[in-house]
Amino acid sequence: MDKYKKNSLSLTGAVALGTGVMIGAGIFALLGQVAELAGTLFPLVFLVGAVISGFSAYSYIKLSNTYPSAGGIAMYLKEAYGKGTITAAGALLMAFSMIIGESLVARTFGSYTLQLFDVGENSIWVPVLGVLLLVVAFLINISGNKVIGRSSQVLAVIKIGGLAIFALGGLWAAGFSFGEALPSSISSEHTVSSYIGALAFTILAYKGFTTITNSGGEIVNPNKNVGRAIMISLLLCTLVYVLVALAVSVNLSIPEIIAAKDFSLAEASKPAFSKYGLWFTVGIAIVATISGVIASLFAVSRMTAMLTEINLIPHKHFGMPGRLQKHMLVYTVVIAIILTAFFDLSRIASLGAIFYLTMDVILQWGVLKNLRKKVKANILIVTTAILLDLVVLGAFVWIKASSDPLVIVVSTVLMVLVFVGERWFLQWETNEKS
Repeated sequence: MDKYKKNSLSLTGAVALGTGVMIGAGIFALLGQVAELAGTLFPLVFLVGAVISGFSAYSYIKLSNTYPSAGGIAMYLKEAYGKGTITAAGALLMAFSMIIGESLVARTFGSYTLQLFDVGENSIWVPVLGVLLLVVAFLINISGNKVIGRSSQVLAVIKIGGLAIFALGGLWAAGFSFGEALPSSISSEHTVSSYIGALAFTILAYKGFTTITNSGGEIVNPNKNVGRAIMISLLLCTLVYVLVALAVSVNLSIPEIIAAKDFSLAEASKPAFSKYGLWFTVGIAIVATISGVIASLFAVSRMTAMLTEINLIPHKHFGMPGRLQKHMLVYTVVIAIILTAFFDLSRIASLGAIFYLTMDVILQWGVLKNLRKKVKANILIVTTAILLDLVVLGAFVWIKASSDPLVIVVSTVLMVLVFVGERWFLQWETNEKS
């Protein structure tokens, strides 16, 4: 894993990495959060989130066609803004968003696994199991690209097939009554800002497609296959998310989904499949979360190693052997373990959404202002992506400022530290060279 081996990752492997992160952090970890904000319309919110993510993905596809690289987003920002504070800070926001996503998935792994045992949902075993998952994912990552690619493909087939069975089985048990899944009228219990805020979580559920951009140095025919992998991953995940959301909505009421929001699919399997459905759903959740963490660690370590190599972030070996790639993997896992141990799912997801949307606005603006001619991007599509991001981010921040202001305080402080810290480091680096 230490070297960027060309042609070591197939198109299928890249799709598996993308869907691994999306499905791992998406439908299992975030469905309950979306339902809490959007009520009975949450299946439609997943569909709208896919459309917004599609507008955002347009720029990534254009960039990957022109600048395929193992650094992915870090390199795209560098092309847009040069080697400076915005590039480094934007890339770090993406990296932190992905690490936050890893801890989100790790805790989801713990929550779902414990459904097989008579243990309370706030048990200490939730973070303990999450930390164990992160350790296992670390060991798999240091074993090399081929192992990651093969394991990701196998796990992707299992979880997509399993979720398809869950969705179709749930809808079959309800007589394929889509009228029950989609309400005839909109409830007055939720505001417009609440619906828009729910989109932030669905966008977070789809953001896994960005991990594919970090495979530009390894994937076969990167100028075409990175973009293809992004499109295929988004289409697959949209289909899976919407079907699963519909299946959950016909088997559980909104209060029931909210009450079990950290393990809502496991709860939804009981009416349709009884106790056997619970084992089946938890098994799929375990597979999905494992593959999600493996794929995310792979992508984050790639990007942060590239940032270090071009002297945009500081690095210290701490006496560790091996190459830089392995060191960044260690740092990533340590941060994810700390978040897993001390933060709950809702706050972890909120921080991830704010960081990702902020980074995406920065990248989209760089494309619009500095790269649109080089990558042959459509101005209208990129502008629409920026406006959609800003609307969703604004609504989400407004909701969290009212319901959980600590999330806004923490995210603001962390972003300020990232930008100020990078400004100081790059200035120090310049002074050292002179």
